[in-house]
Amino acid sequence: MSRLALPLSALAQRYDVVVVGSGYGGGVTASRLSRAGKRVAVLERGREIQTGQFPQKFSELKNEFQVTGANFRTGSEQAIYDVRLGRDMHVLVGCGLGGGSLVNAGVSLVPDRRVFTDDAWPGQVAQDGFIEEGYRRAEQWLRPASDPRAREMTKYKVLDRAAGEAGGAIVAPRIAVSFEDIVNPAGVTQAACTRCGDCCAGCNVGAKNTVALTYLPDAVRHGAELFTGLKVDTIRKGADGLWKVSARAVGADRGTVSDVTIEAPVVVLAAGTLGSTEILLRSREAGLALSDRLGQRFSANGDIIAFGYGAKPAVNAVGIGYPPKVADLEVGAAVSGQLEYYDAETLTNEVRVQEGALPSAFASVLPVLFVPNGRLLGALQSLVNGVYKGPFAHLQTFFAVSHDSASGRFSLEDNQLALSWANAKDEPVYAHLDKILSKLVAASGGSYVKNPLAGTVMGHQPATAHPLGGCGMGRDRTDGVVDHKCRVFNGAANAGDTDVHEGLYVIDGAVIPRSLGVNPLLTITAVAERAMLHFAQDRGLSYTTAPVSEPFSAVTAPGHAAAPA
Repeated sequence: MSRLALPLSALAQRYDVVVVGSGYGGGVTASRLSRAGKRVAVLERGREIQTGQFPQKFSELKNEFQVTGANFRTGSEQAIYDVRLGRDMHVLVGCGLGGGSLVNAGVSLVPDRRVFTDDAWPGQVAQDGFIEEGYRRAEQWLRPASDPRAREMTKYKVLDRAAGEAGGAIVAPRIAVSFEDIVNPAGVTQAACTRCGDCCAGCNVGAKNTVALTYLPDAVRHGAELFTGLKVDTIRKGADGLWKVSARAVGADRGTVSDVTIEAPVVVLAAGTLGSTEILLRSREAGLALSDRLGQRFSANGDIIAFGYGAKPAVNAVGIGYPPKVADLEVGAAVSGQLEYYDAETLTNEVRVQEGALPSAFASVLPVLFVPNGRLLGALQSLVNGVYKGPFAHLQTFFAVSHDSASGRFSLEDNQLALSWANAKDEPVYAHLDKILSKLVAASGGSYVKNPLAGTVMGHQPATAHPLGGCGMGRDRTDGVVDHKCRVFNGAANAGDTDVHEGLYVIDGAVIPRSLGVNPLLTITAVAERAMLHFAQDRGLSYTTAPVSEPFSAVTAPGHAAAPA
């Protein structure tokens, strides 16, 4: 497939719409508005990584981490994994053209209906029927499906057996992965999943239905211009009524382009929960009048990543990569099986526990990660035998999602984004999850390891890969940062409580005002599709979401160079 991004020399000063970020929210927006005839520019801080270019060994992977703490920062600003170490909680997000879709597990679930009827949301979300249509459109383009062979995977079988003692109903959850060779709705050819287990390090097969293989190629086909290596700092409204987007170059083009300002009557912030919130916080410091609720109502989505060490049966939950590092072994997708714990009376007690696979690029370093917990003997044995035959063939990885109180708060400290959440580690969800996971691990004969890095710089703080909130939806500016259409409330003293900044939107996980209890990618996509329905309705626009009829290629993406062989 041809490259999607253009060189910064092609960047114009003015567009109809500027989209900041290229994950689920940004991809949907770019696709739909370019189909509606708008001239769209997408600005992404990360770089474009094509199928086959994701890290496959640790020597490559170690350069793909950017880590920011209170008093330090390491790594490239374009490294794929963006790790924020906080005093109360750590956050991991993806960085690249396609956003978090590049390195997530692709689990695509619809939340319990009670989530949307919660008072945290404006009533229209549950009432106008657009969110249901949003899910329908999201599913049409991301095509989530259960692995038809999930029950054959060893890690699924181990979870199934443990469920008998720990409870929970096991299912093969839907994931945004293609299990057969296809031409997708964007006209992009995708190969079938090889079940290599490397989803969370980037799919080198091209089977995962990322934004980079779906919505973004569609946007390019319809005229959108995509640019990487641009990190947006602030936005402001000019005297001419246009929004001014200030950005700096952080990628390969930064030698020829430094600071840039792009103008548009419409700006959509889709830089993710951390990125969009930070941009608005900086913009408020620069004079943009916004809701006092900005930065509040952050949720970790009840996340936990944990391990079971020393299970009696082999688990085979370490990826083998593509091309495979081990012959005649199938790991499965990053997630093949899920235990569901329902509670008809108390929504916050509901839990989804997923068996996971660690990417193959982590294989060589896994023994070292578990040394701090006193498992030196097993670690050394794995160094000799390799993780596919030694003790780490019996390592279980768990991803769990539930509900929390969404009590986190973002602010700017020393000119960088900071997250505070007093007593976050004491949220009831973590004890609830620990109890469930301890039973699951014990049922397999292993030892529960909540955090193998607890004795290091990671400390004992909880961590999340599903950050939500910071620019939450609300009924008015006293209740939220954006309205149910994702329009940003005007915080000026002379503005009404429901007045909005004309042409300014936030469309990503930042607008989700509470935990979802499921992996959020499908909901973020549906919320974005819903916002585009309202955008078109309010502005008299029309567009189709039908799949394209011709393959995507350099011919259908004029101005884009073919990928190097």
